[in-house]
Amino acid sequence: MASLKYWLWLATRRNFAGAAQRKILEYFGTPEDAFYADLREYELAGLSPAERAALEDRDLTRPEQILEACERLRIRIITLRDAEYPNRLKHIYNPPSLLYVKGRFPDFDEEVAVAVVGSRGCSAYGQLCAQRLSYQIASCGALVLSGLARGIDTAAITGALKAGGQVAAVLGGGIDVVYPRENRFLFEDVAAAGALISEYPPGTEPRSAHFPVRNRIISGLSSGVLVIEAARRSGALITADHALEQGRDVFAVPGNIDAPLSAGTNALIRDGAAALVTDGWDVLREYAALYPHKIAYSKAGQVLPAPALSSPQGTPSPAAALNDKQENREKEVDKTTGKAYIDLQEQGASFTDDERKILFHLDRRLLHVDNLIDSAQIPARRVLSALTILEMRGFVRQHEGKRFESLVKLRGADDSGEDMPG
Repeated sequence: MASLKYWLWLATRRNFAGAAQRKILEYFGTPEDAFYADLREYELAGLSPAERAALEDRDLTRPEQILEACERLRIRIITLRDAEYPNRLKHIYNPPSLLYVKGRFPDFDEEVAVAVVGSRGCSAYGQLCAQRLSYQIASCGALVLSGLARGIDTAAITGALKAGGQVAAVLGGGIDVVYPRENRFLFEDVAAAGALISEYPPGTEPRSAHFPVRNRIISGLSSGVLVIEAARRSGALITADHALEQGRDVFAVPGNIDAPLSAGTNALIRDGAAALVTDGWDVLREYAALYPHKIAYSKAGQVLPAPALSSPQGTPSPAAALNDKQENREKEVDKTTGKAYIDLQEQGASFTDDERKILFHLDRRLLHVDNLIDSAQIPARRVLSALTILEMRGFVRQHEGKRFESLVKLRGADDSGEDMPG
């Protein structure tokens, strides 16, 4: 912990670029040695007058404040010299000297990490593609990596979480600064299921200049970058450029030739810079042989794609389709609630044990997720995973405040829960 304040001292020098930090580390070995070095040694290290002046400030107040904030917020700091700093990131041009992390930091060198990027002002088509492909990618065992900006970033992370997969998000500000504000719950979900990552200390407000810089980390941590939608001048294309420079694979989803938001992705495909993809396996088949212990084709990713934003008119939801058979036999519908019945004895094979138990506990009531965890006596992670699958299939609905409602009535299990799995 004592040495961390010197890393923070080096990282917080004003106008002290990454190249200058590398010079310091190469010449002195550690930030602590640089801190205690004679000022004349800075000139020998090849630093410019402005860079030497930045290092003459030996005040440790700001580094100590950052350490206190990290301890309070449960944010870890990983430095360039730490064993868990990813090798794939260490070897890009201008790697960050340290990373702030909240959550469970993946071993990126051992993961197939697919960065999913695209426009903030995405179309409904782009949002649907981001959710669906990210769901499929996560279902097959890969880690989905993105930012948490509006649009494609948000849709990608949401789709991966719905698959119960690994996620990580690289931010353009401090980890404790939620941006955009409406993603507050998504920030919490990512921190619980994966990792929030930033090179900016707590309290740093996102700025437009931060995001292009942030993009090199997204591509640097990834095995490949999937661009969903991007105009001709787009931050997503900056990420794709970083990926190409770093030797990463680039993939793109084609779009309407007249759509401005597809101009960038179509150009990547046309120019041979990106491989065309239409589903998640188009990406992951590139890695299946290299990571057989991680990546496997998942039928779940095809049978249960991420939900459409708006179902085509006349197309029944999965829940409605499942009930058609039973309604044809019995024609029994709850007149009061308008909810269709499902028979858990006859249709139990369509649900996991956790899903069956959750449907039982949601029957006839609206429950907050914490109360549902208590009543169902299932670990929180399994409850959240089952809820997202049930919501995706159209059997439950989430309300504000993380309250959940069943959209079906149950038959085949009495109120004692005797037929429910323990």
